[in-house]
Amino acid sequence: MVTSEEVARLAGVSRATVSRALNGSARVSDEARERVHSAIAALGYEPDVIAQSLVRQSSRVIAVSFFAEDNELPLSRLGETAQYFYLNVLKNIESEAISLGYDLLLPSRPHGKSPENYVRSLQTRRVAGCIMLHAANSRTQVLIHSPIPTVFIDKMGQGSHATYVKSDNIDGARQATEHLLSLGHRRIAFLIGQTTDLAGLERLLGCQQVLAQAGITPDPGLVRQSGWNIEEAYEAARFLLAECHGFTAIVAGSDFMAIGILRALSEQGLRVPDDVSLVGFDDIDLCQYTVPPLTTVRQDRAAMGRGAVQRLVAIIEGIQEASPLILPTRLVVRRSTGPVSKELH
Repeated sequence: MVTSEEVARLAGVSRATVSRALNGSARVSDEARERVHSAIAALGYEPDVIAQSLVRQSSRVIAVSFFAEDNELPLSRLGETAQYFYLNVLKNIESEAISLGYDLLLPSRPHGKSPENYVRSLQTRRVAGCIMLHAANSRTQVLIHSPIPTVFIDKMGQGSHATYVKSDNIDGARQATEHLLSLGHRRIAFLIGQTTDLAGLERLLGCQQVLAQAGITPDPGLVRQSGWNIEEAYEAARFLLAECHGFTAIVAGSDFMAIGILRALSEQGLRVPDDVSLVGFDDIDLCQYTVPPLTTVRQDRAAMGRGAVQRLVAIIEGIQEASPLILPTRLVVRRSTGPVSKELH
């Protein structure tokens, strides 16, 4: 096993300097810090996070909680298509935490229905902070008022030790709707996630704002909600197609929802984009392989994961007060959108 003494010898510094570099101390020059990290990489040194925590009487462990309701096992929903978007976010949470000298903890054991019990379990584990993806509302409120530094992803929660990271969903939905209007579409259907979710509500609001600015009265019959999973979106699209006619475009709440809609349209003999244009949201990697490739709104999943860790560590180490991070979105135009057919214009 590689020791810190070997790292110090290779880097040409003292063991104390190695320790300070790993702890992010300002007492280490940039040049010395770079030599230490180069030596760590060359030797494959892994610092003892637990020992470091005991020495400084504070933890270097971040708890990550995702997808679960109050009494649900966190990995039980990982295979759902609704959660696919977050896999890359989790990947970047892990890599950024490691780069900043922190380890991750996934609390798997349910602690009863009380959110207070969940917070107590984190305190028992002496975590330095917590990142929450899709947190239950009850947990959100308790964590906001707890002393545990917390960052929420896709859930607005703000307090003295808590903040959030999310995409600019409203602007992303605006870009998607403006794109369709520029192609001549006026009868646009919206099949979004539940508006009880922040993302679903904001994306619907962005779409409706653009229609209002264009002088188009939104048709309530063209707005449908479903779960975020592909199967639920497919069923909702079938009902939409059975009950409504005359729309020339659909904005989907997510890319997997759009994939479900694609199947429903195909089963009805409708071509995309010749008969109906379709826009997704997220820009997952599968969008380039649908037929046709999907026009969508890109969310920066890497910045979301890294930004959540950076915000949390800044709160933990007292570098920065808790403040939200709103990430820009960008429309990616592919072949699932096109001008309104002359026959329908």
